[in-house]
Amino acid sequence: MTGEATTGTAPEASDTRTPPGASDPLTPPRASDTRTPPLPAQEPAPPEPPEPHRAAAPAPVPLPEAEGPRDAVTRLRAHACWYPSADPDGTEAAFICDRGGVPQLWAGPVDGEGVRLLDSSPDPVKEVSWSPDGRWIAYTTAPGGGEHSRVLCVRPDGTGRRLLAGADPDTSAYLGCWARDGSAVAVTLAAPAASRARRDGLRQPSDPAPAHWTARDGRATLLGTTAYATGPGGLGTTAYATGPGGLGTTVHAPGPGGGTPAARTGAGLSAYLIDPDGLASPVLLATEPDAPTLRVCDLTADGRLALLRRGPRGRRESVVRRVVDTATTFTLPVADGDQWIGRFSPDGRTLWLRSDAGREYAALFAVALDADGTALGTRVVAERADSDLDLLTLAHDGRTAVLAWNVRGASELDVVETSARPGAPDTTGPPRPVPLPHEVVTRITAAGAGRLLLALSGSQRRPGVWWAHEGVSLLRTPWSARDEDTVPPGRPPVRPVLTRLTARDGLPLGGWYYRAPGRAPHEPAPCVVHLHGGPEDQERPVFDPLYHELLGRGLDVFAPDVRGSGGHGRSFVDADLGTGRFAALDDVADCAAHAVTAGPADPTRLAVMGRSYGGYLTFASLVWHPDLFRTGVAVCGMSDLLTFFAGTEPWIAESAAHKYGHPERDRELLRTLSPMSRIDALRAPLLAVHGEHDTNVPPGESEQFVRAARERGVPAELLVLRDEGHDFLRAENRRLFRRAAGDWMERHLRPF
Repeated sequence: MTGEATTGTAPEASDTRTPPGASDPLTPPRASDTRTPPLPAQEPAPPEPPEPHRAAAPAPVPLPEAEGPRDAVTRLRAHACWYPSADPDGTEAAFICDRGGVPQLWAGPVDGEGVRLLDSSPDPVKEVSWSPDGRWIAYTTAPGGGEHSRVLCVRPDGTGRRLLAGADPDTSAYLGCWARDGSAVAVTLAAPAASRARRDGLRQPSDPAPAHWTARDGRATLLGTTAYATGPGGLGTTAYATGPGGLGTTVHAPGPGGGTPAARTGAGLSAYLIDPDGLASPVLLATEPDAPTLRVCDLTADGRLALLRRGPRGRRESVVRRVVDTATTFTLPVADGDQWIGRFSPDGRTLWLRSDAGREYAALFAVALDADGTALGTRVVAERADSDLDLLTLAHDGRTAVLAWNVRGASELDVVETSARPGAPDTTGPPRPVPLPHEVVTRITAAGAGRLLLALSGSQRRPGVWWAHEGVSLLRTPWSARDEDTVPPGRPPVRPVLTRLTARDGLPLGGWYYRAPGRAPHEPAPCVVHLHGGPEDQERPVFDPLYHELLGRGLDVFAPDVRGSGGHGRSFVDADLGTGRFAALDDVADCAAHAVTAGPADPTRLAVMGRSYGGYLTFASLVWHPDLFRTGVAVCGMSDLLTFFAGTEPWIAESAAHKYGHPERDRELLRTLSPMSRIDALRAPLLAVHGEHDTNVPPGESEQFVRAARERGVPAELLVLRDEGHDFLRAENRRLFRRAAGDWMERHLRPF
């Protein structure tokens, strides 16, 4: 179950740091602006609708300095470094590193050892962004390890630390892009009343969903048509009219009831530009009532236009909005995955987007814009058959694009040069492949003239940061863990084998099979079928300490992509919507059967395990296929979709309604799909694991399943990890989790 609550030299700022023409920076966007193009000047303006609910603009709060020693007191032998962001000249990088046992903010030279800890607090760091003028490093933290995050900034020398957004524990904030001159950083803030109402129990699990929930029926019409329907009673149909340049502009047709659905009380996300120096008032960029996501991805150099990413899972869209009057000028569907969906060209007349609009796989789109941000034409300028464009980054000059392609789970990297075309979208030159030392790229960022920073991971290494000059070669940063330090000597990581199979209804499936070392090729082995989260995540060939733990105990691991997973095309992602989730449950059984018939798995010693949505699939597989698995380990999984909707964060619920079903109109479907509805079929012993501060999937989801299992005489245990949320981020807790899961599997899958 996934959910969510940089760049260049920017707008010419006035004395108050307000973008040109923004006479009233706190005027909220009009609902009509997001539905239709602006009216001609000679026509009278329509009556202004009531002001939408929005989160109050935050003010910077100074904090005590928290710079730590150059080396952590506790240093992990095999640490990981990820999410790099470079200073303006590319000689230094800020990054996240867990060498002290928890993900923290570090900085140091890309070609030297002298790294420094910028924030020694125990709150895990999630995102990092160095300002284009080099004066600030902005970052998000998760207090207590939970799901609520806040945005801070600090000087590169560790001084001046301050809280920019998220001071109220009932709010959550996350980063957007920087203005290109570094004068302000975009921050998205959730309205506090929404989470407070949920936490204080104003809605109970048995309550029906509010009548004004955004209507989504779980069905999708995506391929073979140009109409993208949200379903009866929803926001209406968004038709993408084909214009002179391609997909063209967006025409919004009202839904059956007309207008826009009412905002849920206390819900909504608001995006602001915030001056980290505290000299200028925040500037409101967008407010989205009932929004599942809202992120500011880029601003033009003159500050006229903002690029936003919004929408529920599986229906994300890019939005170009004028800053001066908050009018929406262009929208286009974009792929799930990386939040940084695109970037404006230096002159603001071309928008580069990573999108899968009207196609199976995400590609690079170029959108020509006029001076007001209206689209003049749209065309695909880089694409690959059967491969998604995973990551898109533009260098500081705006004329070099770096593309990471997802090729059957591994990454391939291309560098392309762009060139301007008057009156039409910019175009790209031939791609230059860049060899990669490891299988998967997780992040790319510009680092000065001709230089890039890449976060890499692979089946033989922990995540690390590499840098490239002129795209010629990649060099590991000295502070990233060496490959030989990935694991202690004596038991090297296992390289997985890509495995393909066919589901019972003919849908092609696949996954990665890890063979426990020391076994003969055809010797039957106990096998753990491990299911990833999302469900839009994808199993990729990267080193997983959990898999290493299980393999070291003599267990094979098969990690498949069941329908609904990303990386296999839009139709595959949407194949589990609505009643399609029953087929996803069958996929789990088909994958287990394939591990036996085509591989060396022992049919009498199969286990199922997964995290988040994979935890849901684990609960469900144990009651849908009670005689298939000997045991299971469910991590942060949903056991009842109705209590999940009642307990999760409002913006997560809004997004999940599209994926799983509407908690009121699809109530019976959700009840039938819930593992708790079939708890009487449970036979296998179960271990459930949950973070105590998980507000994405609340701990009660594990508690109620374990309690019901015990009441029926089925052995079941619950491990609650302290100071953790939906992701387990602290080294001690991660080790405890791996050891507990390994012990459980070893005990229930004997004999070996």
